[in-house]
Amino acid sequence: MITDEPTETRPRSGPRLLGRPRGRRTGLFMALLAIVVLLCLLGLVMVMSASSVVGLYQFGSSWYFVKRQAIWLGAGLVVLVLTMRIDYHVWRRLAVPSLLVSLGLLVLVLIPGIGREVYGATRWLGIGPVQIQPSEFAKFGLVLFTADLLARRAHRMHDLRITLKPVAVVTAVVAGLVLLQPNLGTTMVIGAIAVAMLFVAGTPLLPLAGLGMGGAAAAGGLALAAPYRRERVMTFLDPWRDPLDTGYQTIQSLVGIAQGGLAGVGLGASRSKWGFLPFAHTDFVFAIIAEEAGLIGASLVVALFIALAWLGVLTSMRAPDTFGMLVAAGITTWLCVQAFVNIGAVIGILPITGVPLPFVSFGGSSLLAIMAASGILLNVSRHAR
Repeated sequence: MITDEPTETRPRSGPRLLGRPRGRRTGLFMALLAIVVLLCLLGLVMVMSASSVVGLYQFGSSWYFVKRQAIWLGAGLVVLVLTMRIDYHVWRRLAVPSLLVSLGLLVLVLIPGIGREVYGATRWLGIGPVQIQPSEFAKFGLVLFTADLLARRAHRMHDLRITLKPVAVVTAVVAGLVLLQPNLGTTMVIGAIAVAMLFVAGTPLLPLAGLGMGGAAAAGGLALAAPYRRERVMTFLDPWRDPLDTGYQTIQSLVGIAQGGLAGVGLGASRSKWGFLPFAHTDFVFAIIAEEAGLIGASLVVALFIALAWLGVLTSMRAPDTFGMLVAAGITTWLCVQAFVNIGAVIGILPITGVPLPFVSFGGSSLLAIMAASGILLNVSRHAR
């Protein structure tokens, strides 16, 4: 008979939306909050710079995208404050419902006539100008579900039937639905989140390594199975084989980075954003940062994400219970792996997969999901030992 750990099954307290939130302002909390704020401000400034030309050309206003990003950032800050003030144990009650809602939205995306297709991928739901990307919220649901399940069964981690197996099955379902959109980049991030949380929970290394290698082999096979993904891989290996079509994006990204040199050409002075680099304000905003702020500015952005990773690991290690430890580990993995995949594609060391740079790239649903997750991470840090 499967028994769960009774002390990990119930939230210890309810939400406190008014007054002083539970916990205390630890050094971890203040450092994490500072990094999140810095990245958000950086994102707003760089979206303003990178989108000015395309906004003027497409919509008659160089402020078009930055105004929308400011609205999403305002909504994201509200979400961050709310999730930061809610005791993170409360999210255990919503672990299964959030996962089920996420799965339902992922299914809706795939129904013809409901999901919105953009650039050959059906990843969005929406009405009018408002669109959301359900795969962003699926990461949120997966983190909560996995943390709750593994925390309740922390004393049975050697029994893979009730720990590794259910997490692997749920992850495969979520990843499969995301892959059907298709969205290989987000699928890779989802897989990394699950593997990292299983590792932190104490899953034996041999079966976990087998799962990781199996996932990597599956990702490699899928990358080569579809013609357009195979083309991306081949372009990644040699972008100059087709410099005016499939290799154009990577080459223009590298040209922009090279133009930046050590100190950059100055804020707002990018040449790449003048129609040379597609998606300059979304997936390739890091190339504009490197061009305008140079190696120094790009290195500072990378340093912020490294600091975020380090503080996230410390938050996980110092969390007062297993659920907090796993939630912090899952959210940290989510933010940092996504940043690594995005920056890796921009600088040409990874294939282009279409994932945004957390906090920085233009995009509403991505920013909302990330801000909600960051709020929970901040709440865990307020309880750090």
